[in-house]
Amino acid sequence: MSLAEEERIAPAGTSLSPAPGAAPAAARSAPAAPTAATPAAATPSAATAAAIAPAAVTPATATPAAATPAAATPAAATPAAAAPAAPAVAQATPTVTPRKARAKRRIALAAVAISVLLAGAAYGIYYALFLSHYESTDNAYVQGNVVQVTPQVAGTVVSINADDTDFVKAGQLLVKLDPADAQVALEQAEAQLAQTVREVRIMFVNNGTLKAQIAAREADLARARSDVIRAQDDVTRRAPLVRTGAVGQEEFNHVNAQLAAAKSALAAAESATEAAREQLASNQSLTENISVEQHPNVLRAAARVREAFLALRRAELVAPVDGYVARRSVQLGQRVQAGAPLLSIVALSEVWVDANFKEGQLRNLRIGQPAELEADVYGKKVTYHGTIEGLGAGTGAAFALLPAQNATGNWIKVVQRVPVRIALDAKEVAAHPLRVGLSMDVRVDVGNTGGRVLADSAQRPARAQTSVFDRGNEQADAEVRKIIAANLGRRIGADSRPAPAARAPALAAAPTLAQTSAPIATR
Repeated sequence: MSLAEEERIAPAGTSLSPAPGAAPAAARSAPAAPTAATPAAATPSAATAAAIAPAAVTPATATPAAATPAAATPAAATPAAAAPAAPAVAQATPTVTPRKARAKRRIALAAVAISVLLAGAAYGIYYALFLSHYESTDNAYVQGNVVQVTPQVAGTVVSINADDTDFVKAGQLLVKLDPADAQVALEQAEAQLAQTVREVRIMFVNNGTLKAQIAAREADLARARSDVIRAQDDVTRRAPLVRTGAVGQEEFNHVNAQLAAAKSALAAAESATEAAREQLASNQSLTENISVEQHPNVLRAAARVREAFLALRRAELVAPVDGYVARRSVQLGQRVQAGAPLLSIVALSEVWVDANFKEGQLRNLRIGQPAELEADVYGKKVTYHGTIEGLGAGTGAAFALLPAQNATGNWIKVVQRVPVRIALDAKEVAAHPLRVGLSMDVRVDVGNTGGRVLADSAQRPARAQTSVFDRGNEQADAEVRKIIAANLGRRIGADSRPAPAARAPALAAAPTLAQTSAPIATR
């Protein structure tokens, strides 16, 4: 068979041959032999390539130039057709894998979207059924009564009986001031009271004396009247006798002089009697319808004794409430003035929480709503229960030291917060004590909105009170009654006998003064 016939046969048998780039490579590697290839040798190689290539790639149009070298010799045609088979199979894998990956990705995205939608729906239902009935904030802090201990009188500190972190009971001694000046003032006031009681006693005694004086003056007045009557009778009897000459003129003049003297004595007696009565009335005006104990002079002196006694008692500063000592600033030997803060007492058993809610959270808050609280110091292990006691009358910015100037041109709206007081369960606070200033997480159940927004005007009992200062008043009253009773004069002898004993200390102290002054005199 000639070469032209072979070229006509080969394209007919290898119309689905491998890619055109493989045949020229085979032709270049194996040149055409002088012997001609039979149709039987060319047909298998073309069939093998046709069986492999169509499965991986699309049919390609075979050109005569590519097919002619492939069919030149049987030895070169077989490797040339088989060599491109492996790359054709390898290129099939990346063509199928991206399609499967995209399908899996679509399924995964759909699953995530459905999960998000279901989660959103579940959260919406949970919010509508539960979360919408609660208002919460973490802007909440523990508050309590911080009682400052300040002196009521000036003095020098001579003793400090409590320090920071100490627990003290109401009435316990905390700080003591020098009582010397107060003691001297008390002794002076007591002496003045005793003298006043005795002076008032004299007023009462003078009533009897003045009554006796009035009686004496009235007796003198009666005698003077009788003298006037007798002198008048003498003048009346002697007047006719003077005309007859039975009585001399001189004697008659003497009788008239006696009558004038008697009348003058009568006038003096009347004036003395009237003066005695006025003096009695004046003295009775000071003592009428009143006792010695209730006399104004005695009450005034007694008030001075109470003042001096209280000043002496106030030299000892006691704790007004039960609590823990904090911020002690007083030092030993310090000269303190009245009203200067020395230390503070915090009553941790009576703390509460101020929760600062936003403006938008206040619409459902009511007095009496229950609340659950968690302290950062205990974490979620401890839950406190409380109730809303009241809502603040203004925002925190309104009562700030430097309130915001909202009328300025560079105004920026800031969400305001209002303090809400929450009362805690005393038993829970006792079991897990809190400190003033601790952070709290508050959650209020606002499901019941039937309560009041603002507190009513009903009078409430005292929120805090102490009776430790009443004891000083009672002791001062007892001291006053003792002094008055000792000077009322019920036992005059007993009152006069202690005088030498009272003077004994002064006499005993005299040698000491002499000893101290003797060296000075010698020098």
